[in-house]
Amino acid sequence: MTRPIRLGISTCPNDTFVFHGLLTRAVDWRGLAFEVELLDIQQLNAGLFSHRFDVAKTSFHAALRLTAEYLVLPSGSAVGFGVGPLLLAAPNAGTPAVATQCTLCPGAETTATLLFQLFYGDTTRVEQVVFSEIMPRLVRGDADFGVCIHEGRFTWQQHGLTLIDDLGSRWEDETRSPLALGGLVASRGLGLEITAAVQQVIHDSIEYARREPANALPTMRRYAQELGDDVLMQHVELYVNDWTIDLGEGGRQALAILSQRAAAAGIGSGQPLEVFRP
Repeated sequence: MTRPIRLGISTCPNDTFVFHGLLTRAVDWRGLAFEVELLDIQQLNAGLFSHRFDVAKTSFHAALRLTAEYLVLPSGSAVGFGVGPLLLAAPNAGTPAVATQCTLCPGAETTATLLFQLFYGDTTRVEQVVFSEIMPRLVRGDADFGVCIHEGRFTWQQHGLTLIDDLGSRWEDETRSPLALGGLVASRGLGLEITAAVQQVIHDSIEYARREPANALPTMRRYAQELGDDVLMQHVELYVNDWTIDLGEGGRQALAILSQRAAAAGIGSGQPLEVFRP
């Protein structure tokens, strides 16, 4: 009997690129039956906490809180240099310094929020909102600062906002390591054989997309209708790299450093992220 796999992925262009082969069945599903949901990253994080998925894309911040239940898959991660969230300011907001100021973050368990906590602590009040609301609210003056992810990296200047800090660059300067933003995790309850099959399908899907990138554009457009093709491919160029195909030792080291820094700040389970080894 075909084994159903509840799979959650984000609607971000880099994810729909990576999963184009799987979503269109252009790659062999290896006897699995994927039941796919595409959601915002914080919805995916919440879904893991409620055991909604067998396998899902998640923020590594969320994964750090779920180390007893989930393993990181070697394929599908967003790890790299120059990929971090940006701390942006509304016009005339100054710098984060006082509790009366408000910083918008894209979800309590996102790695963006983790970085803001590590670098800015209790400098301002934090409000969690859907990532797509952050820049419009800054433009309207509804908040002082915002930690922006996804297309915010490419479009913030068009909105007249000010860059306070590139949190990814700051991470790189302090750790001498690439930033591990998010990745795919699988329930430990799936077992070795099924987890290995899931991992192979995802690996095949990534390689398929990288061989013929333009073929993935229709899938990417379907879930990001307001973005032009140039911005869609900027996402791919920024977030999809050799570490996405396989974390390797460099990616595993990046996860270890993130685990150590979070544990030192009292964030997460205290246990390091564990990568599945087929």
